[in-house]
Amino acid sequence: MPVEELNTLIVSMFGGFSMRYNGEELSIGNLSGQQMVQFLQLLLHYRKQGVSRDLAKTVLFGDRDVDDISHSIRNIIYNLRKKLKELGLPDSQYVVKHKGIYYWTDDIPVKLDAAEFEEAFDLAMEEEDDEKRKNALNIASYKYKGRFLYGNDSAVWIVQESEKYREMFADCVSELAAVLRDEHEYKRMYDLGKYATKVDPFSEWELVTLEALSGLGKFDETESFYRQTVDAYTKEYGGRANTYVREFVNRLGLKLVVGNESLEEIQHKIGNDHPLDNSGYYTSLPAFQEIYRMTERMMERAGEKIYLMLCTILDSKGNPMREGARLEELAERLKNTIVTAVRRTDTVTRYGKGQFLILLINITYEDCAIVADRINAAFIRNGQRTSVRYSVNNVIVSAYPTDNHRE
Repeated sequence: MPVEELNTLIVSMFGGFSMRYNGEELSIGNLSGQQMVQFLQLLLHYRKQGVSRDLAKTVLFGDRDVDDISHSIRNIIYNLRKKLKELGLPDSQYVVKHKGIYYWTDDIPVKLDAAEFEEAFDLAMEEEDDEKRKNALNIASYKYKGRFLYGNDSAVWIVQESEKYREMFADCVSELAAVLRDEHEYKRMYDLGKYATKVDPFSEWELVTLEALSGLGKFDETESFYRQTVDAYTKEYGGRANTYVREFVNRLGLKLVVGNESLEEIQHKIGNDHPLDNSGYYTSLPAFQEIYRMTERMMERAGEKIYLMLCTILDSKGNPMREGARLEELAERLKNTIVTAVRRTDTVTRYGKGQFLILLINITYEDCAIVADRINAAFIRNGQRTSVRYSVNNVIVSAYPTDNHRE
């Protein structure tokens, strides 16, 4: 154990909440949501300026009506003192009050990760020497370990502090990445991007990593990393944020650089993996959108017809299904049915939890009903009460002449 940590309370608030004292973990177990722990977090985080009665009241009681706030806070402090002693901290009052402000005791020094990060950030921002600033930015960046009090972020003050630290971290990483890029230090840039993605996921730090991989000349890895990143963002946000995903994928694509290859090698790499496969082409929603837009442009000149078909799974009452294990089972079966039922020139994607889109090229409006019939024939089983509704260009296309959907 480092000498500077001896007889010091080591507090971590990045990525969660934990405490250590003289090498021993102080386990608060399932007490993290209790008022005494919330008050302890306030005291430790604001140990220099202290915690006012109004702040304590807002955090601990919110909008609830409490007859005697002072008495309630005294009870919380009493329970907190008792708990801290049980955890093995030295005898102390732990909480002291001065001029109406609550403070953490001076008897037990505190080393707080969030405070160390903030101090390192301030030093980096104040440093004017380029090399020293780069080193200071590096130190500050790696002191950030994740969202502030992650898992307990319902309180307004926690949300505010969390966003503050994330913005500070983003400033550090962005500036450091720019310096490393200019100096062609791509290995350090790669490590930085991977670390930033780990502690602040889905914040687009993959752009830094991908650019670093290209700078290192690891072109095979860039393609693999690109595909993994696209899949991860699509899975995380899905159809609910498809516009954002599409825009991010476009930005990511601009960072993708591959090695020099012959035309034959390139054609083999980007071509169809299964040229003899007669099934429809199933792809992610962002890729589907790009295919749709490009096809629109091509067909304007070719004069061919394009139809967009929406297949929506309905429950036994004819309402769209939205949640549940049964829906997932039906959606997987419908996906496989659609891909098999359409032509190899048609493109398929999943839009919502119970919806699929099909891009039908060079087909008549009447043939769309035939496609729906073909899907229904393979999907609908004897006794099945769920069904599928088919829409084409926002017009319901009946799978059967007298019914818009078949049960």
